[in-house]
Amino acid sequence: MLSQRLAIFRPFSFNKSFSVSKSLVLVVLIFFIFLASLSGILNSSKSNFMYSLQNKWTTTSLQPSGTDISPTNISHIVFAISSSNKLWPRRRNYVEAWWRPNSTSGYIFFDKLPQNPWPNSPIFKVSEDTTKFQVFSSHANPPVIRIVRAILEAYRAEEEPRNVRWYVIGDDDTIFFVDNLVSLLKRYDHTKYFYIGGISECRKSNDDFSFHMAYGGAGFALSRPLASALVTHLDYCIEKYKLLAVSDIILQSCIADIGVSLTPHKEFHQIDLVGDISGYLSSAQSPLVTLHHLDSALPIFPSMSRYESVKHLMKAGNSSHQSRLLQQTICYDKHRNWTYSISWGYSVYIFEQIYPRSVLRKPLETFRPWNPRSRPPHYMFNTRKLEPDGPCKDPHVFFFESQNVTAGGHLVTSYTKSRPYRRRLPSCSTNSADHVSKIQISSTLASHEMDTGAQCCDLLNTHHRNITTAKLRTCMEGEIVA
Repeated sequence: MLSQRLAIFRPFSFNKSFSVSKSLVLVVLIFFIFLASLSGILNSSKSNFMYSLQNKWTTTSLQPSGTDISPTNISHIVFAISSSNKLWPRRRNYVEAWWRPNSTSGYIFFDKLPQNPWPNSPIFKVSEDTTKFQVFSSHANPPVIRIVRAILEAYRAEEEPRNVRWYVIGDDDTIFFVDNLVSLLKRYDHTKYFYIGGISECRKSNDDFSFHMAYGGAGFALSRPLASALVTHLDYCIEKYKLLAVSDIILQSCIADIGVSLTPHKEFHQIDLVGDISGYLSSAQSPLVTLHHLDSALPIFPSMSRYESVKHLMKAGNSSHQSRLLQQTICYDKHRNWTYSISWGYSVYIFEQIYPRSVLRKPLETFRPWNPRSRPPHYMFNTRKLEPDGPCKDPHVFFFESQNVTAGGHLVTSYTKSRPYRRRLPSCSTNSADHVSKIQISSTLASHEMDTGAQCCDLLNTHHRNITTAKLRTCMEGEIVA
């Protein structure tokens, strides 16, 4: 008995114990490998199922039917322009300046049926009667309900969405530069949510309204998926924000509630500036997509009316070189100690002194802020003060006159002095530019794409003492313009 009890406490031999342990570990390892494999198969099946479901949802809910991966073009854009019977007679020239009957598509929304005969394009629509809405009587600014709903009515008007990728909103005094707009929108995935536009040039306007809101007068773009999500609940959102009195703020608030923020671009120009805006336009640092509020500024070409000025600008703007329009190029005449600041298709400045590009990027403050009672700083950018008594800082100003194509295949734009801008100042040095009456800018006919960087230029020898000729070119690698 004692020997049996002692046997209970007798330890196993080491070899036998190790053999059992080794077998046990092997079994456990095989079991875990089996579980891991089974889990991977289940997760893979679940993942494939969810991906398939998600992909199906994305395809049916976000992507327009027949979506392809081709680059965005003008046929993919629908414009929604707000106007009124009262304003249209004064504003129609602005729309007609940029609208292309055979390529642009969209609608102009009126408060009442237009009285005069209407052309085939653009298509007009009378906005839905918003006075019947319950929110009308309690809204902070009832007329804006019609403006806010322009996107909804434009979206519904496209019964067959065709290949619409973008809805672009604007006013009847918004000038669109269509080719540049297309170039901008083609950078973005139209199957995603995008809200693209610009803010005001004036700090006070942004402070009063929003730094995160696209200004409708400057124009803004909504991708079709975002437009679809927005219009679904837009009337509810108008009711929700009935204490907001500005259409742009209402739309921005509704879009923010969807979870989408503004994608800002300086190419959209609200022009909350008054007076002479030539200093601002002559220092543009980004391609021109829109202009607005030209009724509130002096004519951009001093010798023309506002409407004539817009049509004149479009002579260069409707060419194949629209992306160059207003873009600033700097070149130097170091023998005379002159600086040329070229705003292609608009103006050329001659300074009787050498200025680096870093200085000339700042616009000459020929303009004033929208709100005369605002406190400085007025603008969302730096400026240079105009010094009419300073001959070295006050430029000789030339404005776009014409363009033509040479036999050698170059595009030449010509700029002449305008009488209101003839200086009555002494020369800055012994080399006065008073005798220069015309400037010619030569460039290749090749299309200049947006965002290809600043261009450089060379002054060419000329046999005409009163005519200066310059040639635009691509800057060499590492070239410094200063």
